[in-house]
Amino acid sequence: MDDQTIKDVVAEIEPLLVGRAPGKIFQLSAMSLVIDFRLRDHGDLFISVEPAQPRMYLIKRRVRDLEKQSIPLTQFAQGLRKELSDTTVRSISKDPDDRIVRFHFSGTDELGQDQEREMIAQLTGRAANLFLIDRQGVITNQARAGKGPGQKTGDAYQKPPATGGRPATADGELPKTIRSGASASAAADAYFTSLLVEQAFANRAGAVRAELRKKITHQKKLLKQLEQDLASHAGADHHKHLGDLLLANLSTAKREGQRVVLVDYFADDARSVEIEIDEQSTLPEEASRRFALYSRSKRAVKQITTRLETVRAQLDALNSRYESLEKIITERDEAALDKFTAASAPRALSVPPASAGGSRRKPEKKIPGTRRYISSDGFEILVGRAARDNDFLTFKVAKPNDLWLHAADYGGSHVVVRNATRKDVPHRTIIEAAQLAAQFSQARKDPKVDVHYTQRKFVSKSKGAAPGLVRLTRFKNIIVEPKEAAERA
Repeated sequence: MDDQTIKDVVAEIEPLLVGRAPGKIFQLSAMSLVIDFRLRDHGDLFISVEPAQPRMYLIKRRVRDLEKQSIPLTQFAQGLRKELSDTTVRSISKDPDDRIVRFHFSGTDELGQDQEREMIAQLTGRAANLFLIDRQGVITNQARAGKGPGQKTGDAYQKPPATGGRPATADGELPKTIRSGASASAAADAYFTSLLVEQAFANRAGAVRAELRKKITHQKKLLKQLEQDLASHAGADHHKHLGDLLLANLSTAKREGQRVVLVDYFADDARSVEIEIDEQSTLPEEASRRFALYSRSKRAVKQITTRLETVRAQLDALNSRYESLEKIITERDEAALDKFTAASAPRALSVPPASAGGSRRKPEKKIPGTRRYISSDGFEILVGRAARDNDFLTFKVAKPNDLWLHAADYGGSHVVVRNATRKDVPHRTIIEAAQLAAQFSQARKDPKVDVHYTQRKFVSKSKGAAPGLVRLTRFKNIIVEPKEAAERA
C-alpha cells in the first residue's frame, strides 16, 4: 500500500474504532490476521505484514467464512489477545510520510490499575511487521523476527531505515478509485482480492506448465533413447549373413586362433571374408550365436518400432495439451484451467503400453529394505539392501515369473524385476537390472561384472543357509558395467 492509501484508510477507520474493544482474533495466515471490533455493517480490521503485500483495511466477511479460513493462532496473536483484553482503542495515528500506523489502547488490569498498550502496524515492504509496545516504548512481542536496531523484542522501538516512498500500485489504480469517492477499505479490499486471485491463477498455471514441460522432456528423452536402440539393431541382417557363411564354409574355412577366413559364396565375385570368433567356439556354435543375435535383433526392432509409435503419439498429445494450456494462460480463463487440471491425463502417460510387457498391477506401497527403480521400458525394479532384506525380497515379495538377478561370485544385493505377465522381460530392462545388481555388489569397482539372472521360481534356499544365500537350479549370464542406469523411483 502507498502512503496516501494508508492515510485514507486510517482516516476512515479511526472514528469507527476509537472507543471500541478488540474481540475475537482470526489468524488467516502466519502474517495475516483479522480483529473483530464488533462494527457490524462496517466489517472487521484486516492486517497483513506479508513483505510482498503489507496492507491494512476493513473487510466484510461472514464469521463462518473467517472460521473456515483460519489457522491456529500464532504466538504473537495469542499474546495480542492477552495484552489487549479489557482495553479499548484510544486513538489511531499514522506517522507523517511513513507507512507506519500506531494503535493506542488503554484500560485497566485485574487489579484495577491503568494499563496502556500500543500496537504498531509497520507496512514497510521487506521490513513489514506487527509489534506490541509497552508504556515505556519497548517491544514486548512481534509477528516476524525483526532485523536492525529497534526491531527486536526487548528493544526500544525505532522505525526501520528508508521506510518512506510510495510503492507502485498498478499504475495508481487503487488511489484513483479512492479519490473517486469510494470507501478506502472497500477499494483496497477489492483491489488486493483481485490481485491475489490473479497471483493464484498464475501460480496454478505455472505449476501445471512446469509439470507438463517435465513430461514432454521425459518423452523426448525416451524417444531419443528408442531411436538410438533402433539404430543399434540396424545390422541384424549382417549376423544372419555371417551365420549362413559359417555353415557354408564348415569344410573349407581357414582358421588361425580367433581369425577365420570364409568364402562368400553368396557374392558374385565369391570374395573372402575374415571374421573373429572365440577360440573355444566351433564354427556351428558361432553360427548358432549369430542366428540368435539376428533373431533377437529382429524381435527388438519390432518391439522398439511399436514403442516408438506409442511414444510419438504420447509426445503429440502432450504438445497439444501444452498449446491448449498456453491459450488458457493467455486468456486467463480460470474455468478452463479448472477443467484442464481436472481432466485425467492420457492413459499412456501413467500406464506403460502393452507392447512394453510391463506390469499393470496397481502401484504398491514402498517395500521396507529395498530401493525402487523404473526401467526404460516401464518395469519396476527392486534392489535389496541388507542380507535379510534380500531374503524378504526374494522369497516374500517376488512372484514366480519375476526376473531375479545377482552378481556372480560376489556378495551383493538381490535384484528383482516385477513381471506380472508371462511375456519375456525386454533385453534393455535386463541390462539395466543387471547393472544395478553389479553396482550394489562387492564388484562395483570392476569395469565389467558377470551377473546371473533367472526367473524367481528357479531360486531356492537350503535349510539353515545364511541370510541372502540362495541356490539356482537354472540361470543365464550377462556381462555389464556397474551403474544406476534405471530411473530411481
